[in-house]
Amino acid sequence: MIFPNLEAIEKLSIDEKIAQFGNKRKASYSRGQYRSNMMLNPLRLKHLNRLDRLEADMITLNLEDAIAPSRKREALVNIAFFLSHMEASNSFLVVRTNPLDEGGREEIAFLNDFAFDAIRVSKIKTQKEVQEALGLLAKDKELHISMETKEAFNNLQSLRIDERLTTANIGILDLLNSLGLPQSLVQMGNPTIDYILSKFLIDCHSVGLRGTSFMFQEYQNTQLFEAWCKREKMMGYQSKACMGPLQVEIANRIFGVDEEQIARAKDIKEAFEANSEQGEHGFMDERYGFIDEPIYKDALLILKGLE
Repeated sequence: MIFPNLEAIEKLSIDEKIAQFGNKRKASYSRGQYRSNMMLNPLRLKHLNRLDRLEADMITLNLEDAIAPSRKREALVNIAFFLSHMEASNSFLVVRTNPLDEGGREEIAFLNDFAFDAIRVSKIKTQKEVQEALGLLAKDKELHISMETKEAFNNLQSLRIDERLTTANIGILDLLNSLGLPQSLVQMGNPTIDYILSKFLIDCHSVGLRGTSFMFQEYQNTQLFEAWCKREKMMGYQSKACMGPLQVEIANRIFGVDEEQIARAKDIKEAFEANSEQGEHGFMDERYGFIDEPIYKDALLILKGLE
């Protein structure tokens, strides 16, 4: 916990919180895993108070659609207040701002000096917006985007104009609305949803972006959430948006390390490199069959995910 007791903090006004900002700075995230991305409402202080011990690989502090306009400043100050008193966190911390022309510019400017890992800008559509967000953002922080519009869906590959843009998050419900399609399409095995998820993932990987799959709203239906995670892993996803700790546990487990796969990759790497020294780049292996350079490269890709 960041604070042992929240009773006094809950009584502070917005201006009093600003006057009592601390000077703590958590270290940058170093674990290298992005299996789960849990959304938190910064109006709920008890949730903010646990930022230093949550199990989610990523935590997104949401300033956008879950916060009423009349309370957005309160939510913004809450984030800054808890960040300024937090010494460490196991999670990669992201702040999801409003669109740039709906308060996002001011939110980024206000938060820039606090210790977190990335800003996620909502409703991005164009390269110009990405460029502006990068210009506003402190150099030590990543830029993430929410892909929620038909324009972004159509132009995602063109949006990565800088290596600080590292991650895209698909907002499936907003995207369907932008496309003029009903939310009822979000069903397991629906070909339109499969196409959207596949295109998004391939477009991300084509330009070196991490692609995070959509948030499943029925948070009590853990069985169906697990089924979605397994289907998305089969597609190639490595990260899932989450609501609450139950979904986090499932996403961490399903998108986690497959020990058998890792052992196989290590064996293939060792065998290929030993044979390569003898001038053999294609050979039969008793356990894994024919191994050549593409098989070796796939093993390296799997092992890179452990770094």
